[in-house]
Amino acid sequence: MNTPRPIDPLQQRLGKPADGWRAQLYAIIFESDTPKGRAFDLTLIGAILLSVLVIVLTSVQSIASEYGAWLHGAEWFFTVLFTIEYIGRCLCVQRPVVYARSFFGIIDLMSILPSYLSLFVPGAHVIMGVRILRLLRIFRILKLVLYIQEYSMLGDALLASRRKIFVFLSVVFLIVFLLGTVMYVVEGPEHGYTSIPTAVYWAISTMTTVGFGDLVPKTDIGRAIASFMMLLGWGILAVPTGIISSEITHQRGQRALLPRICPSCLSPGHEPGARYCKDCGAQL
Repeated sequence: MNTPRPIDPLQQRLGKPADGWRAQLYAIIFESDTPKGRAFDLTLIGAILLSVLVIVLTSVQSIASEYGAWLHGAEWFFTVLFTIEYIGRCLCVQRPVVYARSFFGIIDLMSILPSYLSLFVPGAHVIMGVRILRLLRIFRILKLVLYIQEYSMLGDALLASRRKIFVFLSVVFLIVFLLGTVMYVVEGPEHGYTSIPTAVYWAISTMTTVGFGDLVPKTDIGRAIASFMMLLGWGILAVPTGIISSEITHQRGQRALLPRICPSCLSPGHEPGARYCKDCGAQL
């Protein structure tokens, strides 16, 4: 007896059709557990990367002047392709307005809208507006987040660590503010530290080990404080990395304990170490 498949939160929100061609299209577009769904996701990832490459190449004048027609044709090919995908997503769900107003729905629309808007921008005197519209097409790369599981895992880890990261950033801000104020007192306006905000700016660039060089301490005490802040900056960089890494490790452990779903018959409830489906015998 097959175990009923758990209801996907995305399926609840968008509304999966019960049967017919819309249900089949939904399974291909929104579900990556099947061979067709995986093939769709991989194809779309390739299209996104190629379309972004076209945008980047178009910005290179030497390439655009020689291959402008080809790049323009490729841009419209991807625009039409993503338009078909967007329409397909709206058609295969029961609540298309919910999808259109969601984060990824807006990203999908932003990936195609600039190409169509550029058709209605008149004259060369608004070339800056055209450039802005073309730049907005880079939003396509955000579509990758929907198709790569590791992005979701990183997002979950960041969300789970948000309080620890907030406390950490608060402590860093306090250190930067205090030491920046001290540097304002020690160095003074005669050495370029004309105000506390300017000194805090120097403290941030020093703490992050960037060191633009536009402000440099001249006194021995100032150099000692700067040296301390540089060394402290190296140690601080490791803290958020450790917080997020530990959370990702925890997320991996939790997901490894979840029952697996068969990619062929979509039967859930398989043990983490199972190699074959208990219902259809397909390899997991």
